[in-house]
Amino acid sequence: MTQVIKTIAEMRARVAAARVGGKIVGFVPTMGALHDGHISLIEAAVKRTDYVIVSIFVNPTQFGPGEDFHNYPRPFEKDLAICQKHDVDAIFAPSVNEMYPRETLAWVTVDNLTERLCGESRPGHFRGVATVCAKLFNIVHPDIAFFGQKDAQQAVIVWRMVADLSMPLKVVVCPTVREPDGLAMSSRNVYLSPEERKDAVRIYESLVRCQELIEAGERDTDVISGQMYEILKQMPGTKIDYVSICDAETLEELGQVQGRVLIAVAVRMKSVRLIDNILVDTPTQ
Repeated sequence: MTQVIKTIAEMRARVAAARVGGKIVGFVPTMGALHDGHISLIEAAVKRTDYVIVSIFVNPTQFGPGEDFHNYPRPFEKDLAICQKHDVDAIFAPSVNEMYPRETLAWVTVDNLTERLCGESRPGHFRGVATVCAKLFNIVHPDIAFFGQKDAQQAVIVWRMVADLSMPLKVVVCPTVREPDGLAMSSRNVYLSPEERKDAVRIYESLVRCQELIEAGERDTDVISGQMYEILKQMPGTKIDYVSICDAETLEELGQVQGRVLIAVAVRMKSVRLIDNILVDTPTQ
């Protein structure tokens, strides 16, 4: 039976009890609206740890003005049923007031990584992400935390925060889960109109084309991104935030493809902003 825990004190007490029993604690931080992508993280946690916690908290500090904080889907009963079905031991579902009882003056920032890709159009977003993850890690004290590759920049930032601050946990990044047509699973997909949903597959098509070009020997990122833009421009009424071919660890833009590269895309459709990415390994010179 999955326990629903709403206070920091109780969550810490439950984890302490699990540790007395010698259990390894696994943690899947989410904002709810769980889908198959989240389920893949939960399954990884169940396989690798003994006591699995899923947090469900729509974090206000990572939403900017005009973003969808108040409209973000919150189907808690459905999320609870999913967690129960997949052997989650506890859901940590605090209120905003429980997590932020007073004005926050202490923030976690990760330089450079947060200013690229999504950070350019969402100032302050990753400060909110890093801070809430640090708070959750301090509350849950997991041995292993599980993140999805779809949110690649977030995963890189959290990994670097954990490494630089010597936090006593391991960050595991699991593969992106996709719809049959290639669209990456996302809680925001529910916002898509039927026509937008049909067009959104172009995002994955552009990533596949990029990979094909690299595998065929193309190394000039301008040539590769140019072909990706041509595919994305076939999505009517869509604004392309960015197409990026960058170093997978530093997120620095590359002129020539070499080593492990992250190919990332962000687009704004009428009703939603979507992101996706793939990793490609190439020989270093």
